Amino acid sequence: MTARSKLLPGQKGTKNLVAEYGDALLCVRYRYDELSRTRLKTVELIIERKPWTPTSHRYMDSTLVPVRIGFQDKASRDQAKSAQGKWDPEAKVWYIEYGKIKGTELEKFVILETQVRQSGL
Repeated sequence: MTARSKLLPGQKGTKNLVAEYGDALLCVRYRYDELSRTRLKTVELIIERKPWTPTSHRYMDSTLVPVRIGFQDKASRDQAKSAQGKWDPEAKVWYIEYGKIKGTELEKFVILETQVRQSGL
């Protein structure tokens, strides 16, 4: 089954659903099942709203985090070097202080499962 289109409230094809669900309607999806040759219309609804406070960062700024950067990604490697990252040839990862990559593109390459080390390479 594949989803081919996603409509937001107010778009053409959602008028009746907006009238029925109001502000609870988040989106409408059309899914197609090739085996049964049917089209399914699904809705995503908001069923609860309550205050939420984001948790603090997982790492302190001084924590060395392992960052895996692809060999071909020269721009990210240069960014790791400029953030004073240290290459670990055995683990094949960079160790960089979290505070130096927080909010940058490198943050998405942090390896979460690996044991992290405190500063002091």
